[in-house]
Amino acid sequence: MSAKAIWIAFGLGVAAGAAVALLYAPQPGVKTRRQLRRNFDDGVDYLEDAAAHLKQQAESLSNEARKTFRRTRGQVADVVEKASEAVSGAVKGVHSMM
Repeated sequence: MSAKAIWIAFGLGVAAGAAVALLYAPQPGVKTRRQLRRNFDDGVDYLEDAAAHLKQQAESLSNEARKTFRRTRGQVADVVEKASEAVSGAVKGVHSMM
């Protein structure tokens, strides 16, 4: 299950829980609306924080991937250069034996 699907399921669960709580909570409508607004605002704040955290993690992983790619590319270039030198040396050795 993807992270997005988990967050959607979490949000739906929170909404369902809030709806059930409203059905069983004997309190005045003004107080209920105030509580709903506060809970909604808290939920929005939580989701904004989670989104910021996920964005930060994605940027961090992207930077690490770039570093790894650069390092690997440099290592491959070194191996290719050494292999090329070895082949050139072998070709010169064969030519000198002829």
